[in-house]
Amino acid sequence: MFTFPKPIFFYIVIGILYFLMFNGCKVNKEIADNNNFKIKERETFRIMFYNVENLFDTINDPATNDEEFLPEGNYHWNSYRYYDKQQKLSKVIIALGEWQLPDMIGLAEIENTLVLNDLINLTPIKSGNYAIIHKESPDLRGIDVALLYRKKSFKPIYYEFLQIKNPEEPGFKTREILYTNGIVKKDTLHIFVNHWPSRRGGALESEGNRILTAKVLKNKIDSIFNINSNAYIVIVGDFNDEPDNESITNILGAKGDTLAENLQLFNLSYRFKYSGTGSYKYNQEWNIIDQIIVSKAFLKENSSLYMYFNSAQIFRQEWMMEDDSKYPGKKPFRTFSGPRYLGGYSDHLPVYTDIRFR
Repeated sequence: MFTFPKPIFFYIVIGILYFLMFNGCKVNKEIADNNNFKIKERETFRIMFYNVENLFDTINDPATNDEEFLPEGNYHWNSYRYYDKQQKLSKVIIALGEWQLPDMIGLAEIENTLVLNDLINLTPIKSGNYAIIHKESPDLRGIDVALLYRKKSFKPIYYEFLQIKNPEEPGFKTREILYTNGIVKKDTLHIFVNHWPSRRGGALESEGNRILTAKVLKNKIDSIFNINSNAYIVIVGDFNDEPDNESITNILGAKGDTLAENLQLFNLSYRFKYSGTGSYKYNQEWNIIDQIIVSKAFLKENSSLYMYFNSAQIFRQEWMMEDDSKYPGKKPFRTFSGPRYLGGYSDHLPVYTDIRFR
């Protein structure tokens, strides 16, 4: 049997090691320096939603209550912490995309267009060539929803922001619902990004605000179905309600435990309800408040755009978690616990799904 002479074999091994080391360092350096990394092309259209937990800049906006997120505020929010959080969010996005980057990202709890521009231009996800859909909302805290989309994957046609008004409370202000439609391949996709009113003050006490928001969303969806009963609709967001709550099941009409003939919306996230996991942990309970709901058209045979019934996923990695000191198990590694800086990612876990093509 032929064998390399020892000196030649030695130099070959050393050469291979140098090659691997050089290329490995190069990839890591590209991420560290925010340079482009090579993006693989996926065969699906991946949609992600992420409540990023108070992504504020460090600049005072007199029109919103952002004083806590200033260098001199209670959270001592400074440039280092801000850019560190941006890098951490990009790490989650890249990992969730499996180095292919999601085609569309719905976001909640972002302050303004500036923080979005920094996210898509000053972090490694700039390789995705994302564009932004955003508008300042009437929310008193100044936290909005937004949509990022890769220009090569989605061609927007129209967008608007649905305002939530309470006739009984003229001073009621909350986040608007972002609606847009556009072209994916050759089909029209309708997408809604939501961040419904919180449960502050109690779930039952605040339920009316979420029911009101569900009605606004339902009216818009019905107007789409009136034109095309087979419309491709994807609804993502932090609903601050569970999949079996009144606002989701009865007002919006989205269910995940049945696929009745007359059902128009199917809740892909319902399957997590009794799984012991979730996207948000409150005390010792995991909640399914970050959800993905789709129109029935995606689940029909021979649809040009389609999904599987189990296609909704909660993205969870060990580096996104920390030990729960009060209750059993882990919890999301968040940026703040009260005013105490932890330096994590978010108090929510992102959710995602894939649209497939025939």
